[in-house]
Amino acid sequence: MSSKMSITRFTGNYSDNIGRLRRALDAADAVVVGAGAGLSTSAGFAYAGERFERYFSDFAAKYGFSDMYSGGFYPYPSPEEFWAYWSRYIFINRYLDPPKPVYDDLLALVRDKDYFVITTNVDHCFQKAGFDKEQLFYTQGDYGLFQCSEPCRQETFDNESAIRQMMERQKDMRVPSELLPVCPHCGKPLTMNLRSDGKFVEDGGWHRAAERYGDFLRTRGNKRILFLELGVGYNTPVIIKYPFWRMTARNKAAVYACVNYGEALCPTEIAERSVCIDADIGKVLGDLGR
Repeated sequence: MSSKMSITRFTGNYSDNIGRLRRALDAADAVVVGAGAGLSTSAGFAYAGERFERYFSDFAAKYGFSDMYSGGFYPYPSPEEFWAYWSRYIFINRYLDPPKPVYDDLLALVRDKDYFVITTNVDHCFQKAGFDKEQLFYTQGDYGLFQCSEPCRQETFDNESAIRQMMERQKDMRVPSELLPVCPHCGKPLTMNLRSDGKFVEDGGWHRAAERYGDFLRTRGNKRILFLELGVGYNTPVIIKYPFWRMTARNKAAVYACVNYGEALCPTEIAERSVCIDADIGKVLGDLGR
């Protein structure tokens, strides 16, 4: 089952769909949460607008880009400038809490359920909100980790101390050269542990999380599972969206829910067991908790 299947967009009014989703959550033996960028956007982690201007107005004035995403791809003339930008970026998107309690509201809904989370987000918001790290699978990496740019081995390194030093000591959009992170094994530059090319490091923690996720799905078999998809778009649909569709189609006791502002849809084959809500995720989670 893929995007080539017949697709149904959200139907029904908002209050009816909230009621359907609440009943599905209450009846579920297990909940699998699939989270994409839209969840963190709803929590206030916007990459443009006021938040960008607050933290990156100097970079915007000098280099001409207008959002954090574009800034991440800018060809900075030196590693000192590159890390001035990226240390600031990582600090506010990994080590600061999101402005809105969306992740807290989600935890309140699933805390007492048998749950697991798979996410393409790399901002660590689930763990900051108190989700059990043994029930999380971050498929695309973590802003809080470095890896060798080569990479010379499948190993990652916690970066909080290094990032905070770069934040504190950067000046005129440059970090001191002695703070540039290098691999302790081969001396090559360190980079972010983000899946952007074939050099992404899947360390031992990544593989253990993948195994736990696979075990969770396998051991729940044909139980009443709610596949709760939140803010997942079409950048990487093969990680969450398409598997959720396939697993719902195979398990006749399962329910698929898609909450996504502007992209609430599902295959017609599972429409009768789906709840699609085109609305802000934070509002939906708040209403479910009332």
